[in-house]
Amino acid sequence: MRAQRASKPVDVPALVAGVRAGQRAAVARAITLVESSRPEHRVAARELLTELAATGRPMATRVGISGVPGVGKSTFIEALGTRLTGSGHRVGVLAVDPSSVRTGGSVLGDKTRMATLSVDPDAFIRPSPSAGTLGGVARATSQAMLVLEAAAYDVVLVETVGVGQSEVTVAGMVDTFLFLTLARTGDQLQGIKKGILEIADVVAVNKADGEHETDARVAARELSGALRMVRGHAEWAPPVVTCSALTGAGVDDVWQRVGAHREHLGVDGLAHKRAGQQLEFTWSLVRDELDQRLRSSPGVAAVRDDVRRAVLSGELPAPLAADRLLAAYDGRTT
Repeated sequence: MRAQRASKPVDVPALVAGVRAGQRAAVARAITLVESSRPEHRVAARELLTELAATGRPMATRVGISGVPGVGKSTFIEALGTRLTGSGHRVGVLAVDPSSVRTGGSVLGDKTRMATLSVDPDAFIRPSPSAGTLGGVARATSQAMLVLEAAAYDVVLVETVGVGQSEVTVAGMVDTFLFLTLARTGDQLQGIKKGILEIADVVAVNKADGEHETDARVAARELSGALRMVRGHAEWAPPVVTCSALTGAGVDDVWQRVGAHREHLGVDGLAHKRAGQQLEFTWSLVRDELDQRLRSSPGVAAVRDDVRRAVLSGELPAPLAADRLLAAYDGRTT
């Protein structure tokens, strides 16, 4: 068998220079580096991000975008992104795709669904597999946003997979969280979780065109009422608007509402929010690193198979199994 060649060391200074110069290939390589779980890449990624943090560029507008299945998130992002690049912005899109928990594979089809934006020289689309873990989303996506900011992308849009806890994870790393929904005849609120309404900063009812326009406006009124009940007298009342990503109607209005939310936060409010996110991200990195160390621990490896067999046979309850694995990691005996 041919011996596997050792990977070439990462030239971090050259990569930093390329990212700061806005070179697309360098940006892609930098994001690949921060997504990697290889130990040597994680060390290089920390060096890279430390250097990029000193770039001193203005903070980009970070917007998380989620929605019910079939709402047209990719179509909306393409419509919004092309408008933003047309008005002088540089737009980065991070599309968090669902990964297979078993194989780690993902579809990564957003570039094909954003055909126009993907060839726009002022846009950068990066499909990122979630690797089956929210910790992976938090680490890779947060660090990818830093790379895009250092490359002078002044708007970063993060599209979530639209299921489960991922929305909360993404909402915790952006300035504004936009929730897209549809008019559903007979029960406009069906399928919308209360938790989503609690974290949404702007709500838009998409596909408000043709025969669906009236239904969309009715849905917007009902959602506005539901938000008042859920959020009470909160300082920011999330606006509910209608739009059509297909025709472009209302897309500019949605962006204006995003801007209004950013203005509401103000300079101090935004800085406070980003600082809190950095603290949470710090703990996310700690948890991620501990997970990596646990998996690569020789002590854990020595008992893993025995613990697995004992749990599957019913001889060892889960709490005691966890204690045994942690004891093996700490070098203790149980």
